[in-house]
Amino acid sequence: MSYHEIITIEPSKRNGKPCIRGMRITVYDVLSYLASGMTYQEILEDFPYLTQEDILACLSYAADREHKTLLVQS
Repeated sequence: MSYHEIITIEPSKRNGKPCIRGMRITVYDVLSYLASGMTYQEILEDFPYLTQEDILACLSYAADREHKTLLVQS
């Protein structure tokens, strides 16, 4: 499954930030938890409505954004 099916952007939610499946948890939230050292399992335990696929979609979204930023800068 592509992250495009998981990551949603709605102007009325979290000021249009990319969220997971229309919920109020953002890609940034999940990436911040990972960066702080939380494991996938810890995130899934703290947020039982998330799936491992959601976490992977956040990572894929971030990688795609980074790639697009590099393309624009070149």
